[in-house]
Amino acid sequence: MCATPLDRCRDEYLGHLSVERGLSRNTLDAYRRDLGCYLGYLAERGVVDARDVTRRDIEGFVAERREAGYAASSVNRELSAIKGFHRFMLREGLSETQPASSVRFSRTEERLPDCLSVEAAAALMEQPFGRDATGARDRAVLEVLYGCGVRASELTGLDVGDVFLDEGFLRVVGKGSKERLVPVLGAAARALSAYLDGPRAELAAHARRGAPAAVFLNIRGGRLSRQSVHALVERYGRRVGIEGLHPHTLRHSFATHMLAGGADLRVLQEILGHASISTTQVYTHVDRTRLREVYLAAHPRATEDGRG
Repeated sequence: MCATPLDRCRDEYLGHLSVERGLSRNTLDAYRRDLGCYLGYLAERGVVDARDVTRRDIEGFVAERREAGYAASSVNRELSAIKGFHRFMLREGLSETQPASSVRFSRTEERLPDCLSVEAAAALMEQPFGRDATGARDRAVLEVLYGCGVRASELTGLDVGDVFLDEGFLRVVGKGSKERLVPVLGAAARALSAYLDGPRAELAAHARRGAPAAVFLNIRGGRLSRQSVHALVERYGRRVGIEGLHPHTLRHSFATHMLAGGADLRVLQEILGHASISTTQVYTHVDRTRLREVYLAAHPRATEDGRG
């Protein structure tokens, strides 16, 4: 099948996102999927050129996605990609209009991030781990995810040269290839040090073409994948009665527990690598929820009858 003018515009846009904005491969793949669905919808209706796209076409696509049962957040994500795509085409002279500008996003209910209690987090970290190299690695993975608040992709991207245990920092490459320093102290630092001091070398010995620079290795000596981290976290969560545990839940738990302990919001923003403080502020809502629960459980006149 020959590429349409809109297909070529999409490829130019993805190239722009990759080169000019430095988006990660995973993010680019998400844009490619979302725009692929959109362009497929247009092509079925004979619209293959940017100049022929109308607001009604975009609203029709959005309505079809909603009717198909897609969540409002998913449809909004697709619409965001569409809006960015049309802005790019207008700016680059590939289109004379911006038909997506007045298409409204759907209202979504605020969903607070999942978070472990301090007790559940302690149970997860203090469970028995194997005495072999993978056991030491797994303990370090969990401790770093919860103790440093890094994303799974950031953890698997760590190289040995990014670890500065004497100074108490990790050099992390986050979204948009932006580097930041993240504190690694306490239990996380001890688990990471124990893993690097022997067990990692055991895993590296299995590499066929020499040991990679990665901190976290699989049983074949290669870099541990994000998928493996997801499976690892879920498996250890299940062992202590936490079903469906996700690496991002450990990141959310880190942020929530830091705020509850008195951490400054701006400092937390820097550690998490959020571009906007508004992204970090969601954790203040989580903390408020926790505060309400504590108040209801502790105050003698918190119940409706005032009897405690």
